[in-house]
Amino acid sequence: MSMLGMKWKLHGNGKSIKPGHVVAPDERLAWPLTIGVGMQHVVAMFGATFLVPIITGMPPATTLFFSGIGTLLFLVITKGRVPSYLGSSFAFIAPIMASQQQFGVPGALGGVVLAGVALALIGAIVQKFGAEWINRLMPPIVTGAIVALIGLNLAPAAKQNFDAAPVTAVITLATIILVSVLFRGIVGRLSILVGVVVGYLVAMLRGEVSYEKMDAAAWVGLPYFQTPEFHVGVLGLFIPVVLVLVAENIGHVKSVAAMTGQNLDGVSGRALMADGAATVLAGIGGGSGTTTYAENIGVMAATKVYSTAAYWVAGVFAIVLSFSPKFGELIATVPPGVLGGAATMLYGMIGVLGVKIWVQNKVNFSNPVNLTTAAVALIIGIADYTWTVGELKFTGIALGSIAALVIYHGMKAIAKARGSVAEPETEVSGLPPAARAANAAAKRAPKKR
Repeated sequence: MSMLGMKWKLHGNGKSIKPGHVVAPDERLAWPLTIGVGMQHVVAMFGATFLVPIITGMPPATTLFFSGIGTLLFLVITKGRVPSYLGSSFAFIAPIMASQQQFGVPGALGGVVLAGVALALIGAIVQKFGAEWINRLMPPIVTGAIVALIGLNLAPAAKQNFDAAPVTAVITLATIILVSVLFRGIVGRLSILVGVVVGYLVAMLRGEVSYEKMDAAAWVGLPYFQTPEFHVGVLGLFIPVVLVLVAENIGHVKSVAAMTGQNLDGVSGRALMADGAATVLAGIGGGSGTTTYAENIGVMAATKVYSTAAYWVAGVFAIVLSFSPKFGELIATVPPGVLGGAATMLYGMIGVLGVKIWVQNKVNFSNPVNLTTAAVALIIGIADYTWTVGELKFTGIALGSIAALVIYHGMKAIAKARGSVAEPETEVSGLPPAARAANAAAKRAPKKR
């Protein structure tokens, strides 16, 4: 059982946590409390995990099933060292929607599988050689640009749903905004879920919800499974997503390491491989791609419980819920207006997360390499530039991601060879902007002999 990460020590008396202490990944509280925390993790991931299949038209129950299976697989592969829930990744929304238009749902699932394979391979390389090469390939300016353009590329989809029922959409969005500042703790963290619930009630009163499919569905039954098809044309849509998943996964592992005080560098490759394997399974069976969830990291920060036992409970509970077709069809009744309000916030948050990466890493936009990388990549992604080569169709996300990588590394190589860029890549702390500009000018000035 210890090889599976399922051998937990009881934390203290199992009923309380002393101030300044945390429940470590290899510890647990008493089972009634652990089950309660596990169910709370399901609530935390609920809104975000279901938004992806609802927006993309995938079966919600199937996605829930594979998120539970993926979570348990993740815990096994990481040997219980990394507490994390694997829910639906927002990064897959744009490529799934785009590939469905060209190749239908099976083609989109094929793209999910290929992305999972690529992520697992990267994880194997990281486990063997470390993650430093990823940091060199994708420095903060590149990672931030790719994350930002994926979110902002989806803006037209949010507007389309918003326009379908503007009143409901406005109420949904307003609720999300107010809840995030009116409440503390778990309620504030679940602002999107609360907003969707309130918006759904408004849509019901306005006659915008249909229950025909839900009424016809059985209470108990298997999720709807479907198999993928593989097309070369989806590669340009899904490969950029892998870069985001890598950055996201490693970031989450570092966050958990910081909160638990444990060094998890040795298991970061396993975390990537587990995420990739879970995504492959989801794509094979008809679910959406997975990723480690920040929502559940928030729950751990609030409860101080990092026990992987709680995640075993969450994974099993999610699987049990997925075996109710009626429950799945109920989730699928969420109307466009509610989705439009939630997506306006959600897609914007993804875009701002990219900016957050720049801010946290003090990216210096006085450096022309950084400025050009971000500027060109964002416009290509937001405007959704396209380029077709035979069966391959590269859209804004793919082209923007490629542009970020090529421009950054190309300009950096030329600038290094010519010695033409004096500004550092990151902000120099402790100096005001005027002083930094003066220092940069002094470096550019010819030296007296």
